[in-house]
Order: sequence, then C-alpha cells, then structure tokens
Amino acid sequence: MRVPVRVLPFLVLIAMTSCLLPKEQLKQNQLDASKEIIGNNIQLTLGNPLHCPVRIWLQSDRPQLTEILKTQNPILLPALADTVLVFSVENEPEAVGFSLNFRMGDPQTPMTATEVGLPFPKGRRYTLVQGYQSTPSHNTDWSRYALDFSLAVGDTISAATDGYVVGVIEGYKRGGPDKKWRDYGNFITLYHPQSGLFTQYVHLVYEGSLVGVGDRVARGQPIGISGLTGFTTIEHLHFNCLQAVDSEAGLRSVPMERIGAYETRKLVRNQWMKRE
Repeated sequence: MRVPVRVLPFLVLIAMTSCLLPKEQLKQNQLDASKEIIGNNIQLTLGNPLHCPVRIWLQSDRPQLTEILKTQNPILLPALADTVLVFSVENEPEAVGFSLNFRMGDPQTPMTATEVGLPFPKGRRYTLVQGYQSTPSHNTDWSRYALDFSLAVGDTISAATDGYVVGVIEGYKRGGPDKKWRDYGNFITLYHPQSGLFTQYVHLVYEGSLVGVGDRVARGQPIGISGLTGFTTIEHLHFNCLQAVDSEAGLRSVPMERIGAYETRKLVRNQWMKRE
C-alpha cells in the first residue's frame, strides 16, 4: 500500500495556518454614534468622521422601530457630516437597543476617473503578477479589475491618486494560502473626492501603514510598506480601483484606461512596469 507522504506536509501546513487565524477581525474605520433619552424620546446622533460619504443601515430590537427604520434606510451622510434622529417610545426608551452597518461612498455620485498612477515610488519597476479579469482571483465584482505587482516584503507603496485616507488596517501579522485568510490582510483605502474613486492597497506588513484615517495624501506619496498578510501565497501588492454601488459589498472594482504610462488594455501578465 502506497502512503501519499508528499501530500501530508501540505495538509499539515493548511491545518496549522488555519489555527493561526486571528481571534479578532479588525475594522478599517468607524462612525460616531450616541444615544440620549429625553422624556419618552430617543435622540440618536450619527456622525461621519470620514472624508467620503457613507450609507448607514440602522436596526432596532423593537419591531415597531425596525419597521420605521426600513423606510429610512440607507441614511446617506456626506463627508464629515452628522445627523440627529428622534424616535418616540412609550415604554422604557432607555432599554431600546440599536445596531448599525455602513458602507462607504454614494452610488448616485458619478465616478469620473479614467487613469491613476503606479502604486510604487518613482524609478522603481515591478512585474505584473496578475491583471484584469484573470485567474486565479481577479474574477469577482470586488476584484475583477485589480492589479497585482511583484513588490517584496518591505518595499514602499505609493498613493496612485491624490485624496484622503478613509480606511486603515495594519494589525495583522501573517497570512496564508487558505481562503479563510481573505478577511485578515492589512490594507489602506483612499478616496478621491473630485472623481468619486476609491483605491485600495492590500497585503501590508504588520504596522505597515505610514498614514492614518483622515490624512490627506498626494499622488506618489509613500503611504505603506508591502507585506504578506491575508490570503496570499506570494509576496505582492494587490491594488484595486473601486466605485460605490448598490450591493452587499457597497463597492465594485472598476477598470481604468491608463495606469502610469501604460494602457491597461495592453497589459500582459509578467510584463515589467516602471514608474517614470
């Protein structure tokens, strides 16, 4: 009887990396929310500290309030704006609970960007590991027009656009080849108010962000350090352009006509790309 000994190390590796998954899933940003009881009224204050619009979905543990909220959701808050909601409750208003979910961006705002810069420093060049609409992973609404560049762990990531930092996660220390690692990568999200474009830079090292939420950044500015966190098997930078849409994810990957000096329709896997 032949024993498949060559398979065992791989299986053990998968089991070990799955066991190392972080216990806590980090958030790239958060909104401000507070509740005040005034008589039989609940005053709910929502604040958006981000430099991009957000859509908020509210829920309550009181069925009658949930029905009211369904007629209001989603609540659109512009960048750096706040709003106050008042609800009248007859019984124990102080015991009423609320929960919220939100997505960045306003689908009604046109996304006008057609080009971005290369996401690494001037004079550097890297190969294109994976391009638009390709396997193994650029084939979903979230990733269809992402580009992967062969940055090594420790290499500098640069902003592809001007804009504001609207999301940062840098607290994860490792990654793995299992899809269970998909939600455990470090990344930075930028928003360009003039064009409605979001850009995202994924797989940073632990504490590898050089910027914080709320910072204004310039195109070409160093913003992070490339790493190997999240769902990945090789060192690379995953770069994605996104726009707001009405979907569960809230954002969708969109193509650019040009990136740096290159026409995206002419890009091929493994070609060298240099930022002049």
